[in-house]
Formats: sequence, C-alpha cells, structure tokens
Amino acid sequence: MHKETQLVQIGKNKDRGTGAISYPVYHSTAYQHPGLGESTGFDYSRTANPTRTVLEEAIARLEEGDAGFACCSGMAAIQTVMGLFSRGDHLIVSLDLYGGTYRLFEEVLTRYGLSFSYADLRDPEAVERAATSRTRGIFIESPTNPLMRVTDLAVICGMARKHGWLSIVDNTFMTPFFQQPLALGADVVVHSATKYLGGHNDVLAGLIVTGTRDLSERVADLHNAVGTVLGPQDSWLLMRGMKTLALRMEKHQKNALALARFLDDHPGVEAVFYPTLSPKDREVQDRQAYGYGGMLSFRVKDAEMVAPFLSSLRLISFAESLGGVETLVTYPVTQTHADIPESIRKRVGVCDRLLRVSVGIEHADDLIEDLSRALDRARVTV
Repeated sequence: MHKETQLVQIGKNKDRGTGAISYPVYHSTAYQHPGLGESTGFDYSRTANPTRTVLEEAIARLEEGDAGFACCSGMAAIQTVMGLFSRGDHLIVSLDLYGGTYRLFEEVLTRYGLSFSYADLRDPEAVERAATSRTRGIFIESPTNPLMRVTDLAVICGMARKHGWLSIVDNTFMTPFFQQPLALGADVVVHSATKYLGGHNDVLAGLIVTGTRDLSERVADLHNAVGTVLGPQDSWLLMRGMKTLALRMEKHQKNALALARFLDDHPGVEAVFYPTLSPKDREVQDRQAYGYGGMLSFRVKDAEMVAPFLSSLRLISFAESLGGVETLVTYPVTQTHADIPESIRKRVGVCDRLLRVSVGIEHADDLIEDLSRALDRARVTV
C-alpha cells in the first residue's frame, strides 16, 4: 500500500464497535479486568492506551519497523532510546547536530557515564577514527540540522552493524514519506513528531520505531519504566496531522526548491544549504530517499544584515521549531544551537551569518517577495 494511502487511513477500521472513521480519544487511565489474571490488553494508560496504540502501530507501519512508541516530545524519544546504553558506553554522533540533542548528550547523559564523539558522518574514515573500544552506538541526523549535510545511511549503518554498534537515525527532517532508514540498515528511528508529522505547530510529541523484536521489547520496557509516554489527546492530534503528511511534504519541498534557487541567486546571500545544491549530497539523497524535504539554511554576506533582515519580514515568522504549515526562520546561533559552545559552532559552520528556514505551504511567490524585501532592506543598512 502506498504511503499516501497508509497515512489517510490511520485509525480507520480500528474502532469496530462503532465504526468511527476518526479513532476516538480514550482519556481513561485505568481499565477494568475481565477477571483474575485476565486483561483486555489495556491495564494502565502509562503502559498502553488505545489511542496511543493506534498511533504507534501507524508509525511502525510507515517506517517499516517492528514496533512504534509515542513519547511526550522528540527529546523524550531520544532520552528513552539512550536508555539502551550503559555507563561507560561511547557513541559517535553527527558533527552538525541539533542543539537540543547536543545539550542532552553533553549536559545530562555524560553525568550518567556515557561519552560522545562528533564526526562528519559523510566520511567513513572519520567514523573509524572516532571509534573506541567502548563504542556501542552511532547517532545520525540526515540531512543534518542546520547545514543539511547528507549521510549515506546504508554505508554508515552497515559499518555500525559490522562493528556491533546500535545505529539510531533521527528522521525528523525527511519523515517516513521521503525516507525509511530501517530499510537502509538502521536499528532505530526517532522523530520529533512536533515537526512535520504533526505539521501544524499545535502538538508536542516524539516517536520511536524499532527494527527488531528484541529492540522492541527493550524499548517497551524503557518507555513504560521511564514514563515518557504521549497523552491520548496529543496522540489523536498527531494522527490527525499525519493524515495530510503526503500533501504537505510535497508542497514543502516544492516551495523549498523555489526558495533555494531564489536565495542562491541573491546578491546578499553567500551560500545556500539544500541537498539539491550539492552534487555529492544530491547523489546520495537520490539513492536513499524519495525527496529533499522542506528545510534549508543560508548564510548572508554580513552578520550586520541579520537583525534588519529578521525585523523586515512580514509574512515569514521569526520563531523556533520547524515543519509546520507556516514558514518560520530561525537564527541558530541564539536559538536552536545556543547551547553548543561557540568554538564548536564555528568549526561545524554554524556562524553568526547563518539562518535556517522551515519552508511552509504558502504560495512560493509570496514567500520569495517577503524574503526579497527583507534581504534588500538588510543590505541597505550595512
């Protein structure tokens, strides 16, 4: 069944008692037992909730995995997966990484005995150099946030499997509509479902998909024990958003391609980061995914342009987050990547001239007009 159909059909035929097309929200936290030693499959809502279960089954099917787990945020999903590791374990991580993930790894998990090395995962030799005798996992963003670097998932996940490492892919930017990392050899996929899967900037959620029954059982134990579960109302909101994912992703991508071309030709822009603009990244992306997504970043020619550019926007919002229907622009240095030390930011290319755009589904001409006006005004001020 095609992804578009799977998405639209989420929840349908699941409530056989009533035939509800939109699966109901079950707010109950407790469920009556039919008898001693008997269960309906639902006992306590932290362990399982009917609404959440339908969502979890849907994301597992979309990612072609064994099981899905819905969490209260994307960071909660990553935290839950990190519970698979033990004190002393070492992980290799994408060099260009979302600041919130970096903060969790370096400010929280290092205190529990985990350690992390950051490498350009486009280079298998860099991965080998980063490995130690304690390496047990590899955490991959592809494309990365915010520089849109593309990792060859089949190659890196294959290396992980050869070494006995657990491979975890953050698939937030691509979603299962454009990319299925498990089919490329990954062991676990995570999503900040707040972003494209929800799609409307109105629900906070995270998702995990495991590739094997053993991993599913281990993550299920962690999910229940730690309690990083998504509530039923938010599960329903997320399912509702996912039904239109295919339509939205196609429009996000169409607009992003148009904006990338515009920005690439603008005299106030030094560089644009989008997979189609790098021949090497595009070749890898074409091989492992079905699209390029709706995220791009660009670097203006002078840092003094940033403030007047942001204040001159009228249609596009200067706001954190991404993946919603509205176009948002983010300044990573002070927002999403503020917790990464300046020396590391500069080394990976997250400088004070970099802006990230989550391209929405408005008319592309209106977005280009807004960007053009703001860039032109910013150039006049420097």
